[in-house]
Amino acid sequence: MIKKRQQLSTNIIFLFCGAVGKFAVLCLLCENLFSSFVGFHQILLSVNQLEPEIGTNRLDFVHGDRRKMWSTLLGVVALASLSAACRPSVTTVSGSHAPATVCSGALIFSDEFNEFDLEKWQHENTLAGGGNWEFQYYNNNRTNSFTQHGILHIRPSLTSDQFGIDFLSNGNLNVEGGAPADRCTNPAWFGCERTGTPNNVLNPIKSARLRTVNSFSFRYGIVEVRAKMPAGDWLWPAIWLMPAYNTYGTWPASGEIDMMESRGNRNMFSNGVHIGTQEAGSTLHYGPYPALNGWDRAHWLRRNPNGYDRGFHLYQLEWTPNFIRFAIDNVELGRVTPPNGGFWEFGGFNRHNVENPWRFGSRMAPFDQKFYLIMNLAVGGTNGFFPDGVSNPSPKPWWNGSPTASTDFWNARNNWLPTWNLNVNDGRDASLQVDHVRIWAL
Repeated sequence: MIKKRQQLSTNIIFLFCGAVGKFAVLCLLCENLFSSFVGFHQILLSVNQLEPEIGTNRLDFVHGDRRKMWSTLLGVVALASLSAACRPSVTTVSGSHAPATVCSGALIFSDEFNEFDLEKWQHENTLAGGGNWEFQYYNNNRTNSFTQHGILHIRPSLTSDQFGIDFLSNGNLNVEGGAPADRCTNPAWFGCERTGTPNNVLNPIKSARLRTVNSFSFRYGIVEVRAKMPAGDWLWPAIWLMPAYNTYGTWPASGEIDMMESRGNRNMFSNGVHIGTQEAGSTLHYGPYPALNGWDRAHWLRRNPNGYDRGFHLYQLEWTPNFIRFAIDNVELGRVTPPNGGFWEFGGFNRHNVENPWRFGSRMAPFDQKFYLIMNLAVGGTNGFFPDGVSNPSPKPWWNGSPTASTDFWNARNNWLPTWNLNVNDGRDASLQVDHVRIWAL
């Protein structure tokens, strides 16, 4: 197996290299310094070792110490090269995996998934259902999230595989653990403990949501995720960003950036339009409170007749102090350049008798603060992402106003479960597969 490795350019600038002899040797040493990031004292040792080769051409001062001369010259080259190599960026970062220095155009976060780095990716552990009464239980195990052959897989499975079918209707599930990594991550909507009943079964699906909430947050940059969407009825993959600190208040006042959302149904239509695997969308959520959310003014869709589940595609975000732009495979999907009144004016909120939560921010507020990255695979839900009345080979088994939606979904498993192909190729058809994640500074 050939491990894929990203090839990065160092763009080293050679100074003083118009000279020959000793100066050529010096420049080669400087290249080694900056490409390998070795210590300055190691270069001095290398110079001493190379002196016999330099021979009578070496530069000797009539007065002063030879080492001082080399040290001074190397110091000048180092300072000049570092200054030329790193231009300041408007991008800001934080987190355990954030670089100490941010240079314009630099790769500031990446994962090629040659291994599963759980220092980069923190798992959600909750029954909360994403605030949409979705049907999955997010947790950390290698059935639902793993890497293989340089690909991250986020794969659904049945909760009953672990606990048994009867447990769903009469068991008690408490996901709070003693280890730091096992703590419940979202207690809202009965997210840490639930008890199943015949009318309201426990979350029937297990899946995973990964995020960089502790490892990496950033403000402004270019994001690229190469991924393949899952196929299977009622699957809901998403790649998105949430604010690190809720500077302007709780959702959606501090914003939400949805790079990509899709649906796994292979043949689902609404009003004659395919809204399953052939459709992918990008959205911004923003507003003073949930009932006043301007997402419909910043929502774009693109359809692919071959389906986004048939191959890998590039899902891209360009986020600057002036605009936000979404693209798929380098083709722009949508863009927002807010007017002088910012997103308050863009969203039409100035017509409402409510205080502007972004009045102390910039024109890009709430999208002028740090966000972290999330990738997950949800299932179902009652918020309308899967509309009532859609046409599907097997009818949608719940309606969005039902108090027993999760139970209705589970009882129809003989219809939707075969579309997931979990027993074929380790369930890869139903998996959100991610080849790489890369984030650059502006």
